[in-house]
Amino acid sequence: MSFLLPCPHCGPRDVNEFGYAGEVSARPAGSPTVRELAGYVDFKRNVAGVQREWWHHRYGCDGWFVAERDTRTNEVLRTELPA
Repeated sequence: MSFLLPCPHCGPRDVNEFGYAGEVSARPAGSPTVRELAGYVDFKRNVAGVQREWWHHRYGCDGWFVAERDTRTNEVLRTELPA
């Protein structure tokens, strides 16, 4: 399914211009155990609903940003540059 994804730099573009890089998750603090590190790398929440995701505008400005998207409908609620 194709949809428009608004790049914070370039404006709305076809989603095929972008690379999806997974949901935003919190890194383990300090010196994580192997189990904590594996959980961070390999296990995602994969919600059916609104989630925050990393996107890369690979065929445009080459910028990275965070999008808040409803995974059930592909409705993009907002996009923003990372802090």
